[in-house]
Amino acid sequence: MCGIFGIVGHKDAARLTYLGLYALQHRGEESAGIVAYDGKKVSFHKGMGLVSNVFDERAIKSLRGDLAVGHVRYSTTGASLVKNIQPFLVSHRRGHIAIAHNGNLTNTLNLWDALEERGSIFQTTMDSEIIAHLLVRSEKKDLKASFIEALTQLEGAYSLVLMVNDLLIGTRDPYGWRPLCLGKLNGAYVLASEACALDLIRAKYIREIEPGEIVFINKNRLKSIKPFPKKRHAFCIFEYIYFARPDSNIFGKNVYLTRKRLGRQLAHECPVDCDLVMPIPDSGSYAAIGFVEDSKIPLELGLIRNHYVGRTFIQPSQHIRDFRVRVKLNPIKDVLKGKRIAIIEDSIVRGTTSRVRVKTLREAGAKEVHMRVSCPPLKFPCFYGIDFPTKKELIASHHSVEWIRNFINLDSLAYLSLEGMLEAMLLPKGEFCTACFNGVYPVKPAKKLSKNILEK
Repeated sequence: MCGIFGIVGHKDAARLTYLGLYALQHRGEESAGIVAYDGKKVSFHKGMGLVSNVFDERAIKSLRGDLAVGHVRYSTTGASLVKNIQPFLVSHRRGHIAIAHNGNLTNTLNLWDALEERGSIFQTTMDSEIIAHLLVRSEKKDLKASFIEALTQLEGAYSLVLMVNDLLIGTRDPYGWRPLCLGKLNGAYVLASEACALDLIRAKYIREIEPGEIVFINKNRLKSIKPFPKKRHAFCIFEYIYFARPDSNIFGKNVYLTRKRLGRQLAHECPVDCDLVMPIPDSGSYAAIGFVEDSKIPLELGLIRNHYVGRTFIQPSQHIRDFRVRVKLNPIKDVLKGKRIAIIEDSIVRGTTSRVRVKTLREAGAKEVHMRVSCPPLKFPCFYGIDFPTKKELIASHHSVEWIRNFINLDSLAYLSLEGMLEAMLLPKGEFCTACFNGVYPVKPAKKLSKNILEK
């Protein structure tokens, strides 16, 4: 998961990109970068950490031009290192290329080995760099033909925003795993992972970039091509469950309304006898609203979030995740003491975070602690851009629901069914990738899935 943004045709391109990345900060907290172009010179600024820490006024003013591409990173391939900060920028005989990538390629190592055998020298451990090598090695004279040739060789998930000299280019893989939308601001075109980034800069939402589509934008002119055979859509359902911001529309539907529907379905399938319903803020809050609408049990905010602490699940190490859990949420003892409470969670990945939270609630005086989860158990690794690449990191892949209940120290635990989750979606059931729940992979990863490129 990452956040990508691009704009062309606006004199304040870099500043608007900074704001766009700010809105997309939830998609990655490890690093941020912006590349800008003024027609003659390419400038860039990048760094480890949050957008607000990486950029200051001096840095933004140094990024001149009416074209800019930005990226916030959450590493799923390649280590969390300075050399892996995107956008990835290269110069070659055709000029400058900057690449911002959201997703994971599944044939990375096959392509990596083939390119190295042909003389390519890699500067990072990111699968995103492969795209640059494929582009610059193309013998096609036409840029569009070069893009088609390069993208045809990729397997897996990619939403891309690229700068090629004075062109802004956006594309999604034919399955459409990761979101990417198109907007417009005073004649300037904008590309962003989520519509919330358009809202912040007051750009008008136009539409989604379609799966398998490539758009080439030069100033105020846009050309779209769809060169690939149509595939069954495989929208990542975890975007609706956890990753996307609730005020965004992704894959054409609103995230907030979808999470409420998940909560209502959860209450219908998994009722609980308790005194109050309590969300785990913030991702569990919207499912909790739907849960209480259906169950009629009072809603209370028994945990208060410190909003100056980032998202726990996307931290790169377990040690940091555990520390953030304690700093991030603090209980209201007078609300919880002596009460039977039902926690609404969006998901359980490793189980360690939930265990710490439940311990905190019991220490605050909760009489009973029940948990209801607004998605099915996560049992299978994701190869398309979510940071659980192996089964060993997923507690439900090798333990029963009862074992997990005991591990977390709950009075009861229940998950939403796969059928119920799909029923709650605002899109047809066949539009989604649910591989992390049922192991049915729309694109099977290549057998070679180890090496430095997959270091964590």
